[in-house]
Amino acid sequence: MRIVILGAGQVGASVAESLVSENNDITVVDSDHERLAQLQDRLDLQTVLGNAAYPSVLANAGLDDADLLIAVTQSDQTNLVACKVAHSVFNVPTRIARLRARDFLDSETLLSPDNFAVDYALCPEQVITEYIARLVDFPEALQVLSFAGRRLALVAVRAYAGGLLVGSPIKEMPGHLPPGIDGRIAAIYRRDGAITPTGETIIEGGDEVFLLAAEEHIRTVMRELRRTMEPVRRVMIAGGGNIGLRVAQALESKCKVKLIESDRRRCEFVAGTLRSVLVLSGDATDEDLLEQEAIDEMDLFLALTNDDEDNIMGASLAKRMGCKRVVALINRRAYAELVQGGPIDIAISPAQVSIGTLLTYVRHGDVAQVHSLRRGAAEALEIVAHGDQKNSKVVGRRVGELPQIPGAFIAAIVRDLDKSRDIGFLGLAKQAQVGRVLIAHKDVVIESDDHVIVFCLDKKVVKQVEKLFAVGFHFF
Repeated sequence: MRIVILGAGQVGASVAESLVSENNDITVVDSDHERLAQLQDRLDLQTVLGNAAYPSVLANAGLDDADLLIAVTQSDQTNLVACKVAHSVFNVPTRIARLRARDFLDSETLLSPDNFAVDYALCPEQVITEYIARLVDFPEALQVLSFAGRRLALVAVRAYAGGLLVGSPIKEMPGHLPPGIDGRIAAIYRRDGAITPTGETIIEGGDEVFLLAAEEHIRTVMRELRRTMEPVRRVMIAGGGNIGLRVAQALESKCKVKLIESDRRRCEFVAGTLRSVLVLSGDATDEDLLEQEAIDEMDLFLALTNDDEDNIMGASLAKRMGCKRVVALINRRAYAELVQGGPIDIAISPAQVSIGTLLTYVRHGDVAQVHSLRRGAAEALEIVAHGDQKNSKVVGRRVGELPQIPGAFIAAIVRDLDKSRDIGFLGLAKQAQVGRVLIAHKDVVIESDDHVIVFCLDKKVVKQVEKLFAVGFHFF
């Protein structure tokens, strides 16, 4: 696929890195020569220096021959103009824009083909807010993801010694679960290495385990591996920027929230925007301030400033001073991998959290959702099966009969999904949809229109999975 990416910042660079590894033809446009040089040194792609809104610059980037435009510069206006130019001048089939301002995001008319011609509007700040809110709902989890309109939940947990299933083979899990509840261990990471789980695999304490189950059953399945933690009631947020403010707004109705912001003017703005949040002017790495605000009584500390070092320092300090659980937003992947599991419980990479929504539009076939796992090393795909036994390799066949793809396997199926339910901002369901969840045991038969959840422990096998689900007329 021929893809032009506008913007070489954190999001643009992460998208480029992910897509270039899949043999796409990538060109990145940015006005910062140094950023482009660093990107070209690491990746096999082309770069163009210039203003991403100028038709001449877009022409130099080869937009007249592009299949997809991803406009993720820091400027909403630049991204919108680029999408309009791509549609009107270059006739690019698909156009994605990163937008922050709700004035644009909330207006379908402005984004329509007759105006700015944006096929999909991505707001990373809102995606991250939803991601953090789910972590608050599941305090035991390292990662919480959803499929099929929140009908199916995927939760990553750290197995602890003494857990019901720890030290036992996976095949014993059904015997621990109540009647009518089914779940699947979809992946295991042990000492940073992936293990393809089988019935004979024995879970060890410290394993990072990905559990898959119906949304209403996931907590029961989690109890096999983790102690149940008390619900999060008291939260302290470091940083009142776009993400910090959004997270505070999402949590203030269900938690007691304190927010620390170092910029006085921003502090006043945030205080005027929020209803019940206590907003403090100060430095989240100030030990005296944290002690004064009873950090040791907090259930959760969220370090959400724009500075990686401040987030690492603030979260580490909060943990040392007695906060039960700390989460830090860290842009640099090397930093995130270094600190998670040490002083910091969860390190969130903003680009990796939001990249899944972009990958959905790049994948071939009817891919409804993509989630990036383990900071981009693996993926979980929700693919809609189409066709029949004559033109599909999967429809009408048992899971155990399908061709084996090393490093990939079907984990679950959602059948009879009610697509009429209301879908909210950025495609996130406002309420759980109706549909039957089937854990993909070997004798389960895949039907047309099933939403099939496929795990790819190695991203290199994604293309093979897409080919398996493709509909054609020359299979037999």
